[in-house]
Amino acid sequence: MNLLLGREEVNPDSRDDCDRTPLICAARGGHEGIVKLLLDRKEVNPDSSNYDGQTPLWLAAEGGYQGIVKLLLDRKEVNPDSRDNYDQTPLIRVAGGGHEGIVKLMLDREEVHPNARDNHGQTPLTHAAKRGHDGIVKLLEGRPDAEPDTEANYLSIPSFSTSPYGSSDDDWLDH
Repeated sequence: MNLLLGREEVNPDSRDDCDRTPLICAARGGHEGIVKLLLDRKEVNPDSSNYDGQTPLWLAAEGGYQGIVKLLLDRKEVNPDSRDNYDQTPLIRVAGGGHEGIVKLMLDREEVHPNARDNHGQTPLTHAAKRGHDGIVKLLEGRPDAEPDTEANYLSIPSFSTSPYGSSDDDWLDH
């Protein structure tokens, strides 16, 4: 990779036909070493987005790649509360995906809004409760600016979260 990046004719921030950059691909694939190399290049935009509006942070968070999330959160150019084309933030994705360590990292950032709603009106709390991620529900409820979510409170009832309409309902993954 260093050899390739050292070539003058190689643009480390180029885009493919799906509007993905090498950093987007590396973050999505969990390739932390490549992410580090690319972040060291001044011509690489650490907050670029693909055709769905998903940034390297968004994709690394969704994939559960905590090391990459930390690297990206350490960059001032990265918006930790960015939204994709479906109004989902990285926090919404990790809350629903059950990545508790990443939720903790995200909630440590003041600019991350725990009450953000996606295009279906669902919050990170809704997604976490619906899928039975009780630890994440507690983390979200512990944030001082978190607002109660009536739908999430209903969805966290154990009998609901184990029903066919609760935690197995993964329609949110299609967005």
